[in-house]
Amino acid sequence: MALRTITETRAYARPDSRSAKLWERAQGVLPGGNSRTTVYMAPRPIYAAEGEGCWIVDADGDRRLDLLNNYTALIHGHAHPAVTEAAARRLARGSAFPLPTAEEIDLAALIVDRLDGVDQVRFANSGSEAVMMAIKAARGFTGRPKIAKFEGAYHGSYDWAEVSLGSGPDEWGPLDAPASIPYSKGTPASVLEDVVVLPFNRTELAVARIEREAKHLAAVLIDPMPNRVGLIPARADFLRAIREVTAVHGICLVFDEVISFRLGYHGAQGVFGIRPDLTSLGKIIGGGFPVGAVGGRADVMAVFDPRGGKPLVPHGGTFNANPVTMAAGLAAMRLMDEKAFDRLDEVGGKLRSGVQACLERAGVPGAVTGMGSLFRLHPAERAFVDYRSGVASEAERARLDRLYRGLIDHGILLAPTGLGCLSTAVGEAEIEYFLEVLNACIHTGDSA
Repeated sequence: MALRTITETRAYARPDSRSAKLWERAQGVLPGGNSRTTVYMAPRPIYAAEGEGCWIVDADGDRRLDLLNNYTALIHGHAHPAVTEAAARRLARGSAFPLPTAEEIDLAALIVDRLDGVDQVRFANSGSEAVMMAIKAARGFTGRPKIAKFEGAYHGSYDWAEVSLGSGPDEWGPLDAPASIPYSKGTPASVLEDVVVLPFNRTELAVARIEREAKHLAAVLIDPMPNRVGLIPARADFLRAIREVTAVHGICLVFDEVISFRLGYHGAQGVFGIRPDLTSLGKIIGGGFPVGAVGGRADVMAVFDPRGGKPLVPHGGTFNANPVTMAAGLAAMRLMDEKAFDRLDEVGGKLRSGVQACLERAGVPGAVTGMGSLFRLHPAERAFVDYRSGVASEAERARLDRLYRGLIDHGILLAPTGLGCLSTAVGEAEIEYFLEVLNACIHTGDSA
């Protein structure tokens, strides 16, 4: 697809638009017209019709550069020929069976080959489920009830993993012992009691709290570059200290690489040089289909082993290792060789440096964080260290919302939080296009 000059992409906003008609129907059959909180947009969402490469066409015919890729799930963009062909070929032979298939072995072998911390793999249907099963595996292996996670980090929709996901200054407690705050109304108090919240990138404080709670902790759950914390990479000394203290106390270190597997051929654990005990995966390993996986040390993964009777941690699932997902995921991941990751790193670096230069030229307070193919725009300029330093003020959130809407109304799709990511379909021309639109939005007041 050829690039075009900057134009408005606001057909969805018309009262008689196709998106408006779909939204009217949706409200009658879906709560709030919605099945996925992250895609809600006031006063109405934009409905997608089709995608090709790094472009999405909405229900009203407007075309946008997709720099979100279904929230980082699509590493090759939309409808990559090799991936769609693999899925179609498997689909023609049957989509689901009450028996295992060869495809799951092939994808598991690829993951084991690439991740140093993974000896064996078990598939699921989402990143949320992958994290849930990692937590359950750690409990089953250690016999301990509690987990520790880092303040502000998102790990999917599981009560324990959600604790202190969106806490604010009026409730988050002292930095050395952040409070356990429920994210969903109705979360049992017992869940909060079994989750120890740690400060991200604060080595001494985090280690001290882990040591105080060690005898009760089954797992320490960490995303090495957590998006909700600000897409701030973990410091090397911090990760090493967490690895050391968990090893000393027999606590399972769980890496959530559902997003951060994008960081390199050997995942974030390869980039940071840390070998976790368990790893949760999802998104890019499914080739655009629903997927999750938990992998880890063979002795820990043995809790799932059904040979000889009921396993310590039973794990079923009608669509676990679905052969269509496995075939598409295998095709997608085989395309992601080391050269493909290197190219994404290079293009991502150009995007982030271009964004920073754009902000500096305009004299607008802002920053960009991230690594590899991941980036996040911030409506402020300060040192981003942990969750608390990344929380935007009300005025900053309003500025970011204006920028987001300016971009979406001029052909660019990011997340409302400023999160973006690249696919292999994006090249330098698309990066230049994005920077042109960003610059125009800044200078027309969309981020003022």
